[in-house]
Amino acid sequence: MTVELRPLGVHCNISCQYCYQNPQRDAGNLGKRYDIEAMKQAIQEEGGSFILFGGEPLMVPEDDLEELWAWGLKKYDRNGVQTNGTLINETHIRMFKQYKVQVGISIDGPGELNDVRWSGSLEKTRADTAKTEAAIARLCQESIPPTLIVTLHRNNATNDKLPIMHEWFRKLDRMGVPSARLHLLESENENIRNKYALSMAENIQVLLSFAELEGELRGMSLDIFHDIEELLQGRDNNVGCVWRACDPYTTSAVRGVEGLGQRSNCGRTNKDGIDFVKSDQPGFERYLALYKTPQSDGGCQDCRFFLMCKGQCPGTSIDGDWRNRTEHCAIWMKLFEHVEQRLLDQGIKPLSVSTDRLNVERSVVQGWAKGRNYRIHKIIEDPMPTAVPKFSIPAFHRISWVSDSARFVWQPRLEAIVKARPRIFAHAVRSELYSCALIRLDDVESNEFEDWLNDHDDLDMTRLENAGPIGDCCTNHRHLVVGRSEAVDRFARAWQDNNRATMTELLGEPKCCQQFQKKIRDDLQVNDPILAQAL
Repeated sequence: MTVELRPLGVHCNISCQYCYQNPQRDAGNLGKRYDIEAMKQAIQEEGGSFILFGGEPLMVPEDDLEELWAWGLKKYDRNGVQTNGTLINETHIRMFKQYKVQVGISIDGPGELNDVRWSGSLEKTRADTAKTEAAIARLCQESIPPTLIVTLHRNNATNDKLPIMHEWFRKLDRMGVPSARLHLLESENENIRNKYALSMAENIQVLLSFAELEGELRGMSLDIFHDIEELLQGRDNNVGCVWRACDPYTTSAVRGVEGLGQRSNCGRTNKDGIDFVKSDQPGFERYLALYKTPQSDGGCQDCRFFLMCKGQCPGTSIDGDWRNRTEHCAIWMKLFEHVEQRLLDQGIKPLSVSTDRLNVERSVVQGWAKGRNYRIHKIIEDPMPTAVPKFSIPAFHRISWVSDSARFVWQPRLEAIVKARPRIFAHAVRSELYSCALIRLDDVESNEFEDWLNDHDDLDMTRLENAGPIGDCCTNHRHLVVGRSEAVDRFARAWQDNNRATMTELLGEPKCCQQFQKKIRDDLQVNDPILAQAL
């Protein structure tokens, strides 16, 4: 785990037309100031080394960069930066060497092939591209070769451009660039997508051409093909975050720290233009749903590559909705099939066609249901008992705050409302608005409520077994029924007998609602009215 430190947020000196951070810029959420000590404190609390990120991090004044990197070297014995390379100067190069800074550079190709990374005019764009190319060469000469991120689109990967790209990669390989990460175009702007995105077939052709090219390269690796080959052999300990069941509300692979110390998530999952503070706990509802949802409905049901792919990055989900699988599914499917066949030709049996796959898959799914994200290689090394998973997405709620200041003001208030809610139900029963109230609380909340209820001896309370009509989706909570003694006894018997008519009567549910609930249970065979409406 590495911390992404963004002193200036998404502030940048160029304007890549497809940038996934543009929603934040459009919303005006640009970093304008920072506090070095607050950033250091946040990094230490996250517990890992950091990489300077942006926007463009080299817009930070050199003195402040030096302070951060000197501290990072002393604290973690390493540093990192991800930059577009246009601002690299002699001072930066000196600091890269002095403070062990691993440099990553984002560039989409040589010369005109990099024009989508716009600098305001064609002349300025070409000049900046030349600066970046010169910086790559210089860093290689200084024995601090950078890694690259290259986004593929219509300006650099059509049939007429591919030969130029391939020759450029050969040149980079000879220079000593160790690796490149190939990105498919991700953009929230439909006009940009229509203008620059390659078709599904074109993307497949382009990536397969790079897979073939990689065999020619002496030292340069391309992360996509390495990751897929590792995943198909059950080795997921050193693969990219997009294959690791990323939760969009906590993004475990990216521990973001903003300029004033606020924690943030990976920008690729940010579709609202707001750097939400990390949620308190991760969840894997997306992957439980994808596992069971038919592919025709945006899921991954019965895909033999699901265990390895997991629907890929939530930031690239169909329609920008993280609950769906990636919009690039057909592309990744083709690459998995390509590498799968390559392994078979080498006499290696991939996990995708192994008889062990379903058991490993079930273990992973069972882990998600418990809030755990088990690694494939760990399960293979130490198999655990598995059963065919009973499909249910556990009841869950998580809160994401727009800022630490908002959390400071509003979290105590919302917690007070939640704490008051069961008491309000109890008061409604005492006032004879209802005969009973059904309350669901966790263990701590339940004990507090029971203590409070002891001071109101005109009400009785009974704990209900989870085997009732609520099912097993809420096993981390207790169900309590509160009311007068006779009504509580009637409700408890109805709960055990799954007598919905009696329960809804005691809870004061209107007749029209009772009829609607009965209709969806009988006609649609579901219990959830929202699902019934969707169907």
